[in-house]
Amino acid sequence: MTDFVEGAYDVLCSTAIVESGLDIPRANTILIDRADALGLAQLYQLRGRVGRSDQRAFCYLITPPPNQMSEESRMRMEALERFSGLGSGFRVATLDMELRGAGNLLGSEQSGNASLVGFDMFVQMLGEAVSELRGEHVRHDVDPELSIELEHYLPEEYIDDIGLRLSLYRRFATASDEQAVDELAAELEERFGPPPRPARNFVRVMSLKPPLRELCALGCEADRNRVTLHLREDTPLDPAKLMPLVGIPDGGWSLSPDMKLTRRYRDEDSGDAVDRVRSLLRELEPLRSARE
Repeated sequence: MTDFVEGAYDVLCSTAIVESGLDIPRANTILIDRADALGLAQLYQLRGRVGRSDQRAFCYLITPPPNQMSEESRMRMEALERFSGLGSGFRVATLDMELRGAGNLLGSEQSGNASLVGFDMFVQMLGEAVSELRGEHVRHDVDPELSIELEHYLPEEYIDDIGLRLSLYRRFATASDEQAVDELAAELEERFGPPPRPARNFVRVMSLKPPLRELCALGCEADRNRVTLHLREDTPLDPAKLMPLVGIPDGGWSLSPDMKLTRRYRDEDSGDAVDRVRSLLRELEPLRSARE
């Protein structure tokens, strides 16, 4: 070990003991055999043993084929690929806690309800429950259901691993804002190459979710001729500003008693279903309540 540190040897063969905080600046490459058998936090520590100076470092994880690994092992490998930048430690630790089980946060037991919904969702639900007990107004998040007349999905020939595709579907669906969707799209192209048309359309459709959440839209149905938003009662749209539009004869707007807002477009208008939703969102932007 001392000879390796001093440069007498170029290769060090070791067990996972090197994860225990060793700092060797000249080490710039690490190969981890059977990485699928190690824990996520352990792999994160091992990866951190290289790249501790100004030299570019490489970490190679040697695993069996994906179809021979467990689902949990595949999730660990995917997490290490995804969380590779500075400040990733907290997100890796959170995911590691979800995979292993967080236990009961309000007691001493090592098994509880956190693992059933995921750590982030558990903390969110806990925060909402505390706010309600304090008598504070709680605005529950919305997950809009999209029915867009456009071919949008991640093709199997583009991403062949079904577990990875499902993970990306979830990450896009839960993106907090449009910038997060753009970052995911950049990651998609960097990892898998230029996306085919259905995948590009999928990114466009997913970019609609954040602004629809802000409008408290439970769902959105759209084609080239019509867009319908299923609004929740606490939508930030101001009725005093919206009703004059709805009241214009043949103006293309309608609002049903169950809060379905529909905007019709002329056939000669250009654009696809996503363009229609974008156009509607721009029209609704000035109609938000001033107190929001």
